[in-house]
Amino acid sequence: PIRTFELRPASRWATLREFVGEGIRHILLGFDHILFLLALLLTSVLVRGIRNGKSSWQGAPQLRFALTDVVKMVTAFTVAHSLTLSLAVFDVVSLPTRVVESAIALTIVLAAVNNLTPILRERLWIAAFGFGLIHGFGFAGALRDLGLPRDALAISLFGFNLGVEIGQLGIVLAFFPIAYAKRFTGFYRRGVVWFGSATIG
Repeated sequence: PIRTFELRPASRWATLREFVGEGIRHILLGFDHILFLLALLLTSVLVRGIRNGKSSWQGAPQLRFALTDVVKMVTAFTVAHSLTLSLAVFDVVSLPTRVVESAIALTIVLAAVNNLTPILRERLWIAAFGFGLIHGFGFAGALRDLGLPRDALAISLFGFNLGVEIGQLGIVLAFFPIAYAKRFTGFYRRGVVWFGSATIG
């Protein structure tokens, strides 16, 4: 059989579309990032309170409280990983892959442990920002593996990052409403949060 290939420079729109798709695929197949995000989301619909003389997780009283926490955490994580992703792609900062992957694993464990025995009870968005800086280097490694077009570096970076955010937002929209609806149940507070955090860790 004869196959004919027409070789021509890709349009900026085609490049953007391709890298948005790669970003979505990376977040949906990147189980480490999904686990980290889930570890943060598990307690986003809960607050610490006193029950029977002991500190324990209790359902957030209003949607506003839970939603504010989620928006803060996701925004902080997004800003942080976008920052280090950009720095790594433009070769301003470079870290060994082994160090980055090990650090990402550590962030997942710490997020899960914090659900089981809370160390940080407030301002979790600060931790999300710090951990996001590490995850950004992981995204950069995946992006480099795709073979970035040097003549369209900025648009490729933007497209990939946008794809990651779309995938991340999809996970939040799928998980948060269910968690919020079940936040007052013992099944969620003791079963899902504890078992889920232990499994993630």
